[in-house]
Amino acid sequence: MRAAQSRQKSYADNRRHQLEFEVGDKVFLRIAPMRGVMRKYVPDPTHVIDYEPLQFQEDLTYTEEPVRIVERKEQVLRNRTIPLVKVVWNNYAISEVSWELEEEMQVKYPQLFDDDPNSL
Repeated sequence: MRAAQSRQKSYADNRRHQLEFEVGDKVFLRIAPMRGVMRKYVPDPTHVIDYEPLQFQEDLTYTEEPVRIVERKEQVLRNRTIPLVKVVWNNYAISEVSWELEEEMQVKYPQLFDDDPNSL
């Protein structure tokens, strides 16, 4: 069994190579959202994504920072109300905002709440 696995691995390794891309290279991403369903991509120039370079740390991570709060709401449960804020994050499009717990955001990012809380 191990000999067969080793042989198959060596066959597969011969076909593998490291991919490297440069800024401006065009790539085709193949995705399948559901097993057994394949959709064909129709090229559209509006699908090209503009980007701003990220500042990576040594371990190839980057820091997400909120830019501003655009909306507030309260999620009402049976016996509890949870205050939420809609946050715009840097490195994300305006359409990719997220709802976060207001209490956690006040602890982590108090500078977002320096203004009048009723101004939103």
